[in-house]
Amino acid sequence: MSEASTLHQESIIIDGLIIAKWERALFEDMRKGGLTAANCTVSVWEDFQKTVDNIVDMNNLIEANSDLVMKIKTTDDIFKAKQEGKTGIMMGFQNAHAFEDQLGYVQVFKDLGVGVVQMCYNTQNLIGTGCYERDGGLSDFGREIVAEMNRVGVMCDLSHVGSKTSEEVILESKKPVCYSHCLPSGLKDHPRNKSDEELKFIADHGGFVGVTMFAPFLKNGINSTIDDYVEAIAYIANICGIDNIGIGTDFTQGHGFDFFEWLTHDKGYARRLTNFGKIVNPEGIRTVGEFPNLTEALLKHGFKADEVAKIMGGNWVRVLKDVWGE
Repeated sequence: MSEASTLHQESIIIDGLIIAKWERALFEDMRKGGLTAANCTVSVWEDFQKTVDNIVDMNNLIEANSDLVMKIKTTDDIFKAKQEGKTGIMMGFQNAHAFEDQLGYVQVFKDLGVGVVQMCYNTQNLIGTGCYERDGGLSDFGREIVAEMNRVGVMCDLSHVGSKTSEEVILESKKPVCYSHCLPSGLKDHPRNKSDEELKFIADHGGFVGVTMFAPFLKNGINSTIDDYVEAIAYIANICGIDNIGIGTDFTQGHGFDFFEWLTHDKGYARRLTNFGKIVNPEGIRTVGEFPNLTEALLKHGFKADEVAKIMGGNWVRVLKDVWGE
């Protein structure tokens, strides 16, 4: 067995953001890729009731596929998934819209197993502003939400959040916050990418960066390869430090045109916010099952084995334990 294969097999492998089509075929591919755990999106534009319904569906799916996956609520659960050869499902939101205007819903969703919540998805909500709209910053209700997320142990995610709102969440939070899935604007200028200053700011304040491979945000777009992805990881590592970065692929595996139309319109149905065009993952990591290729590519780039283990999941475990408290 090669050094890369052994390292991948022995390491905790965590994907900080997957928004794929939830089905057994995906779970089988997660196991093929050696994925220990993933932050799996169960809410974007949905309100409280529809999000609860999504969680019910996910619970049922996990139960029906318990030979492959298990639910994650604590970092101990992540190690248990590794030990049992399963993939752990960490449920997360890409929008705090499901909290509506009720502070108490933060605790309710935490009890249901939601461990990561993005404050806004592209546009304005009651908490703050997304990256495709004039940014008014964090609202007073948003400050209450941040404090409550800190209290109950839910991580604040800022990937699709505007620059000013992100800055104010970083300063407001008493626990580490993250960009669970982003790329550097230093390699490609795009509203969803983060500047060197933004990346340094979150790291300097104890935050964390998951690096995505979503092709429209990569330097070479749909012509990107796994080496372009590794270049972006190295770029961010150079700014944030090797201990403050991880993986957040943004895998959309199994979804078709209608899904992307839903994502790229405000609230899923209103004005168009962006247009991705053709979506093709980088050559070499086009499916979740190809995850081992990333470990190999990081080693080939020159990262040491212990650094690769940190990037591939070790760092995520540490920061999640800090936020979750267990």
